[in-house]
Amino acid sequence: MLNDLLKVAENAAQTAAKYILAEDLSLIQKKGRTDLVTNIDTASEKIICDILIKETPEFGILAEERSKINLDAEYIWVIDPLDGTTNFVHGYPSYGVSVGCMQNNEPVLGVVMELPAVNLYSAVKGNGAYCNEEKISVSDTDSIENGLFVTGFGYDHDEAWEANMNLFKMFTDKSQGVRRLGAASVDLCHVASGKVDGFWEFDLHPWDTAAGFVIVREAGGMVTQMDQSSFSIFDKNILVSNRIMHDSMAMQMSLVLDNLRKSGVNV
Repeated sequence: MLNDLLKVAENAAQTAAKYILAEDLSLIQKKGRTDLVTNIDTASEKIICDILIKETPEFGILAEERSKINLDAEYIWVIDPLDGTTNFVHGYPSYGVSVGCMQNNEPVLGVVMELPAVNLYSAVKGNGAYCNEEKISVSDTDSIENGLFVTGFGYDHDEAWEANMNLFKMFTDKSQGVRRLGAASVDLCHVASGKVDGFWEFDLHPWDTAAGFVIVREAGGMVTQMDQSSFSIFDKNILVSNRIMHDSMAMQMSLVLDNLRKSGVNV
């Protein structure tokens, strides 16, 4: 059944991606000073939801822009119709479409279409992870000093933002570099395919991680919260690695965050 659902999800993501790539950037509506939304976000969501509802009418839907349908269902689609909207608006090449599926609140399937590169990442629980139908796996980098990492920052310049600035500084100092691309679903796929060795972020939402969570796990990576407790897509912070470096990443993060807490920062 999951393999059949994967085809449905891939079709939905690919159809939305074709629409996004063909659209005009002048169709911009501002949701806020830094939180941009476009007509394209909502139209992409409708394209995806129409396909999923037609093929799986009994499933629930949890989507970023407005769709919240049948959330008590056994299976729930979790959708980000345009992850990295700010990048898209500015023509920066790191954004995508993310379609995940949960069974009883556990992610079991993920599809991420990375744009504008048109890389299709996909995974089904227990069946490995793929990019453009080629099997992928996480890196074998064995130390932070030899690693390349990626993170993201929320729109609100709050205490989590301040904490991540400190983590960004620490990892930049200790590693080969830290990138900030601006699309969490794509970041997760870059860990899964070994392009980077680890990823962390605060203030995430279910649609940011539902698909990428499955892809990373199936590629051999590890996903937890920053304190190494188990991760749910409803949690607000995430730590992702190639598994080899997970303990050392978490230990370094703990030192930074503990010092911040002692100074009164609530993270």
